[in-house]
Amino acid sequence: MKVNGLSKRRPTMYFLMWILLALSGCGGGGATSSTKPNSPSLPTEPQPNEPAQCVNQLYSISAISDNGNASEGFDAQKAIDGDTSSISRWSSTGLNSQLIIDVGSIKTIGSLTIKWFQGAEKVAYFSVDGSSDSESWTSLVANTQSSGRHSGFELIEMPDDTRARYIRLNAMGNNKDQQNDIVEVQVHQCKEATGQFNAVFPNEVGIELDDWYLSVPTDEDNSGTADSILETQLADGYTNSEYFYASNDNGIVMRSSSYGFKTSANTSYVRVELREMLRRGNRAIKTQGVNLNNWVFGSAPESSRNSAGGVDGDLTVKLAINHVTTSGEDYQVGRVVIGQIHANDDEPVRLYYRKLPGNDKGSVYFAHESREKDANGKNIESYIELIGSRSNSVANPQDGIALNEVFSYHINVTMNLLSVTVSREGKPDVVAQFDMSESLYNQADQYHYFKVGLYHLNNSSDPDDYVQGTFYQIKNSHNGYVASE
Repeated sequence: MKVNGLSKRRPTMYFLMWILLALSGCGGGGATSSTKPNSPSLPTEPQPNEPAQCVNQLYSISAISDNGNASEGFDAQKAIDGDTSSISRWSSTGLNSQLIIDVGSIKTIGSLTIKWFQGAEKVAYFSVDGSSDSESWTSLVANTQSSGRHSGFELIEMPDDTRARYIRLNAMGNNKDQQNDIVEVQVHQCKEATGQFNAVFPNEVGIELDDWYLSVPTDEDNSGTADSILETQLADGYTNSEYFYASNDNGIVMRSSSYGFKTSANTSYVRVELREMLRRGNRAIKTQGVNLNNWVFGSAPESSRNSAGGVDGDLTVKLAINHVTTSGEDYQVGRVVIGQIHANDDEPVRLYYRKLPGNDKGSVYFAHESREKDANGKNIESYIELIGSRSNSVANPQDGIALNEVFSYHINVTMNLLSVTVSREGKPDVVAQFDMSESLYNQADQYHYFKVGLYHLNNSSDPDDYVQGTFYQIKNSHNGYVASE
């Protein structure tokens, strides 16, 4: 049994299949069907009408039940309702809790995918049985456990040639208590279920994650805002098959839905984004302020330079954008921020990628937000186009960047000079500079941090639209900053 299988299918296909399942409303009632097949045992030979090569299918679940000890408000049906928010889950207490799944008829069962509640914080103990008639059971996976690193779906492979109508999940608590919590369970025809189930974890692809925490649009801590995955969790191998996982080509995939929990009440947009944390897991250091967690401009007062974690900043990111939104308001469709410098309240730089529907290639440009105010009291913003245009109706940009095309960006701040560079193999670099001397970021109280990922600036798209990118290099540095081990 493998907890992490290697998917050979495109990552986005799993998400699309999951959406289709949720929209179709399949899942059935809360009791096991009374209709039984003729055979009382688990057939092991493929039926003549089945294809020799497995073509993966996410099975509809016609019914689901438990053995009667579900917590109030957390019944079995919630484990197949298509809602992957943590509040919609099956919950039960005890070392002999059972969840029984009926797929309607005897089928080839290749794997299960399970989203455990707080799956990146707890190790769940369980076993899996199969049956043709819900009376005679065969052990499929005995006395195993979840990884404790998956916040999304985790893959559990079944033995070869498994055929069953009923799947019984025997939940036996976790490494912290006797609680059993499953947000969602799915049954697949093939072992390598279509999805984001690379055997490699994000911390194993060569990108150092100790300097970052991650925002994802879930709310497992019931705070009402997006979950923050701390530096230590990322360094230990946190993964989420819906939002943050290792790709098959040795990168980190980030995918952001258009809707979900946000980082605060003051933002309008969802994000899956890394926030630079120079404290590297030392929670005695506050996240905000001119302190060892953040950096300042080299033009800042000496007292600020002495108090900060670093001076000036340099960020290099190598990535490919795999998908952008194709629906929504004209000014929002197809756009995403892929890198930032954030200050106390403002943004010295937001770097955009944008591809409009109908265009084969996308544009890259950045915005500089000055702390200086205009006549209406608003921050003065400047936009600089690097490749193509930020227009809402531009034709296919000459020499633009296509989806899945690998490119790099480099953001550098030295004193008050901002430099942004876009690089592609075999093509000349595109460079722009901006003088920030009048932008007021060199004042004593101003601190800064890099952000990398997908700040998804589209909250008007269709519900199933999304943006996705794969990141192959993330490297940050600062004068005077030495990463502690």
